[in-house]
Amino acid sequence: MKWPSFSRTRRASAISPPTQPFHSLAASIYRAARNQNRKVVTTNYVLAELVALLTSPLRFSRASIVAFIDDLKASPYIEVVHVDAILDDEAWQLLKSRQDKDWSLVDCASFVLMSRRGITEALTTDHHFEQAGFVRLLK
Repeated sequence: MKWPSFSRTRRASAISPPTQPFHSLAASIYRAARNQNRKVVTTNYVLAELVALLTSPLRFSRASIVAFIDDLKASPYIEVVHVDAILDDEAWQLLKSRQDKDWSLVDCASFVLMSRRGITEALTTDHHFEQAGFVRLLK
């Protein structure tokens, strides 16, 4: 497995609530990265999406969501990349150019960042990553 991996909402949520599908696999992949002193890369867009998912439909308490996100941000094994205006614009251009796909702006920002960094694997269940040419680790 090539590291770093990219983490997106569906996979990040799999790491947190043990009741979610793929929790064990996601946690195992995260532990392997941590044991190899590798980072999992994500974006602030993904964290925003994760907060929304954990709030509704999963209905986690605000305190548990805040604690979880704070833990992610503080982890030396997770790098949160803040989407700047340039990355956002590149993501928007990709979204506009691929109107045949149901990709979100968050997806497109992830794809652009992964391409920039040479990241080929995503800790996700989202099939959009395979459509974009990346390896989906959770399936």
